[in-house]
Amino acid sequence: MQRRHYFEFEDKSWLPGWLRECMTLYIAVIHRMLGSQAVLAPLVERALEASPRPRVVDLCSGAGGPMPQVIEALREQGREDVELVLTDLYPNELAARRLSEEAQGVRYEERSIDATAVPGELGGVRTIVCGLHHMRPAQARGILEDAWQKRQPFVAFELSDNSAPFALWWTAIPFGFLMTLALTPFVRPLTLRQLIFTYLIPVLPVLIAWDGAVSNVRTYTEEDLGELLSGAQSDDYRWEIGTASSARGPGKMLYVLGLPRVLG
Repeated sequence: MQRRHYFEFEDKSWLPGWLRECMTLYIAVIHRMLGSQAVLAPLVERALEASPRPRVVDLCSGAGGPMPQVIEALREQGREDVELVLTDLYPNELAARRLSEEAQGVRYEERSIDATAVPGELGGVRTIVCGLHHMRPAQARGILEDAWQKRQPFVAFELSDNSAPFALWWTAIPFGFLMTLALTPFVRPLTLRQLIFTYLIPVLPVLIAWDGAVSNVRTYTEEDLGELLSGAQSDDYRWEIGTASSARGPGKMLYVLGLPRVLG
């Protein structure tokens, strides 16, 4: 397997919640800049067509990511009845309060939800956006297998890219540091705390730059994903692994699509 599991600060339990919130709000800027919504919406639409109910259950949601915008885009395209449930193993209370005030038809599940054993009452399309690379192979396989075993439509999406030679992974760190300085003014909501720990005490640029670079080497390649899905096959469920591109950004975005199907 090409993927390597180095640490990311965002995964550490000792990282203060407010600092993790600042990091995830910055990542939302990257999603907007690269046009993740335009790539994700057609994938989620395909999954909804295979779902018995118009619900999207987002796994490992953190502060929400791009999924509220994806749902808004789907509603504008005629999917008025689609609902979004955000979940996480460690629910983000700040994000839950913010999203309940800002977005209609979006609910942040207050319970801790394990992505490898999603409760049966949370049926619908499962999505995990830029979260699969945080999981070790056994956990990642567990997430994929749980969707397959329960015949739930599934969409995984990754921005990070593991195609560069391993020896060059560290070169993304200085670029990530400078990008954080340049893009922080576009964070919404932009707080004084975000500004202070970006420009006066540059903790956030260091953490974001490291995590961004490490995300690349932690990302599963198409071959890695094929290995993870070995054995999770059946005639009434099919997997699709591929890449998609956005008009706004360079490179390819990796996705995994799981679709249950009715046998005739």
